[in-house]
Amino acid sequence: MPKFMFIYHGGGRPETPEEGEKVMAAWGAWMEGIGAGLIDGGNPAGMSKTVTASGVEDNGGANPVSGYTLVNAADMDAAIAIAKGCPILDGVGGTVEVAEAMEM
Repeated sequence: MPKFMFIYHGGGRPETPEEGEKVMAAWGAWMEGIGAGLIDGGNPAGMSKTVTASGVEDNGGANPVSGYTLVNAADMDAAIAIAKGCPILDGVGGTVEVAEAMEM
């Protein structure tokens, strides 16, 4: 079965402990709903640097990626259907980029 990467952009951090608990519960319920298709629930991403052939570039304290998850899905349409339930889409200004992790 193909693997898909969900790359998160945007979103925000909870402002209170209570909001944090609510957000974590939503993510936990979504991931539980993925079931056996969940390969790696992932993590938030910290600050980044970009490595190029000519050196390392500082990203100015920003990272365009806010986190990731890896899932198994039958095809791109099935992966998109899973991604549509992601809590980052619930009014916090986030998006989910879906890409197949190609086997080599």
